[in-house]
Amino acid sequence: MQNITFEEFNNLEFKLYGKNPIIKNPMSSFVIADPSVLTPDISHDEKFHLFCHTFFGVYMYSSDDGINFKKIKKITNRAMRPNINYIDGTYYLFFERTRSPIANLFSLIGLKWKSEIYCTESIDLKSWTKPYPVITKSRDYQEDDRGLAISNPFLLKVNDEYRLYYSCGQTFIKDCGFCEPTHISFAESKAVNKDYSSLEKPIISPDKNSEYLNLCSGCLKVYKLKDCYIGLQNGLFEKNSKSHSAIMLLKSQDGINFEFVKPFLVPQKCGDSNWMAQYVYACCLTKDKNKLRLYFNARNVSNNLFGRESIGIFEAEI
Repeated sequence: MQNITFEEFNNLEFKLYGKNPIIKNPMSSFVIADPSVLTPDISHDEKFHLFCHTFFGVYMYSSDDGINFKKIKKITNRAMRPNINYIDGTYYLFFERTRSPIANLFSLIGLKWKSEIYCTESIDLKSWTKPYPVITKSRDYQEDDRGLAISNPFLLKVNDEYRLYYSCGQTFIKDCGFCEPTHISFAESKAVNKDYSSLEKPIISPDKNSEYLNLCSGCLKVYKLKDCYIGLQNGLFEKNSKSHSAIMLLKSQDGINFEFVKPFLVPQKCGDSNWMAQYVYACCLTKDKNKLRLYFNARNVSNNLFGRESIGIFEAEI
């Protein structure tokens, strides 16, 4: 992305892929979510690899064209919201590590939640190391009355340091019946997988006066362009007495202080399908040859029984 200016990016005509969603939720899980994608130019085998989660852990899918994906394997359980990185011949998969599925269910009836950022490594996408903690509680804003929640890792190298953005805290979304992240912050380290130090306060928090951020902050993905940084953030907001999520385009000169630019991808009905009618969630921006692709997950309705989440593509020619 570093060869594109902000003006060039902002003027691109992104369109929803005509055969969305590209990956539907499996029968065993109401959701398949939070895609993180490696393109062939940064994969050892020159293929696309998509990491995502269901109720049962983080999975890897692979593809030759970046559209038609086949599920390959489960990477780890007790895991959500993955972020894959290929650095100096090693794959680093960061993710939100939770307690057991049973404990997670009990969190809905009063047991306090606990999750932190863990990492597992591989050199071939086949064998993975035992997951180890990377970001654990170090700041008061990471925890609230509902428990400890540190989630949505996203790694970016800034000069000679690694910056790991993450979400934290929990805001209960009434019509969904579950929580979404309250704040966004980051931690920095000289090493890719250890010794991270978190900021003293979040960089993004909910704003009751904001049209697109009046409930909670969701997550943030940050990319370096030729002349600035951009952020793609799925803030959660209330409109017409219902909750929604949409991806916002943000701009920053330092990757820390962001300003709102415009709604980038909003909930909508696609033809006869309502698969992304109420929520557009986490995303991953990739560049492959002359195309930018935003992989994202979306949800049809808030209702716990009828809500389903799938993965789609929003793309533009460069």
